[in-house]
Amino acid sequence: MTDSRPLGDDEAAFIAAARSNDAAQFALITERYRRGLQVHCYRMLANYEDAQDMTQETFLRVWNKRESFKGHAALRTWLYRIATNACLDFLEKRNDRTPVPAGLPGAGSEVHYLQPYPDRMLPEDPQESVVARETIELAFIVAVQHLPPRQRAMFILRDVLGWPASKAADALELTVASVTSALQRARVTMREQLPDRRLDWRSPGTRELSEDERSVVKSYIDAHERNDVDGLMALLRDDLSFMMLPDPGTLIVTAEDAVDGWVSSGLFQRGYDDWRCIATTVNRMPAAVLYLRTPDDPEYRLFNIAVLHIVDGKIAELTGFDATDKPWLSLPATL
Repeated sequence: MTDSRPLGDDEAAFIAAARSNDAAQFALITERYRRGLQVHCYRMLANYEDAQDMTQETFLRVWNKRESFKGHAALRTWLYRIATNACLDFLEKRNDRTPVPAGLPGAGSEVHYLQPYPDRMLPEDPQESVVARETIELAFIVAVQHLPPRQRAMFILRDVLGWPASKAADALELTVASVTSALQRARVTMREQLPDRRLDWRSPGTRELSEDERSVVKSYIDAHERNDVDGLMALLRDDLSFMMLPDPGTLIVTAEDAVDGWVSSGLFQRGYDDWRCIATTVNRMPAAVLYLRTPDDPEYRLFNIAVLHIVDGKIAELTGFDATDKPWLSLPATL
């Protein structure tokens, strides 16, 4: 695998560190790529903790293979190739990392291992981010999980990272013809999974929340804190998609059924009626962090995080996650 480029400073420094077994210099050079590699692993795996593990596995493999790097490819390309194959090896060993059919007829499938990605861990370097907001949102991450692992890797390398077919083929040990064919199949699947979304991942995308999104989150928090069921209902699209993870079988596809389910499970009734919420973002999406105070408890305790996809001033998708025992979200345990 070669790039049409002279040996860069990073490549030269990496080769020097490899030859001298200078672990400190090696870490200094490679660490700057960590966030980009972790986002890449997250797109492959849809799970923040798995992505962390595979990023660390990538660095271990890079250290063990350091003498094989000759600078014929950019260091970044070489690192992403190793990370991609680390993820593929992980997926080959796990049979619980594929979408499963939803219990509701016609509702598609569920990705129980999906986790939110903290915005503070996204790359800051524009070159490393290569992140239109649309390629880190939950819907995109879920859609990618419907691709077979190697097709998934090829799609991310080609359509998200923008690699040429020859480079992607080399990374996955495929022919250019097979990469081209697989990419066409992957694009069909992505169109089926994201029929109402922008599908040109390499064109400029949005990054910041709109005023409309901020306003809806504020209204959602206000209604939740006031136990205003009608107010919440007014914020939801009729065809709302709701899911609470990691619980299986929680997918609901109408606002009425979602609200009925919340109320019947005891939400907004004694013991579940004293809320405080804070606005945040994950996956570059608006979100509300919910804190609950139960009777005889002086503090509001971290409960869950509701991630919202907002369309034309209405919540079209609401994905809830258990927010406890997730220190990487950096949320206060109590309010």
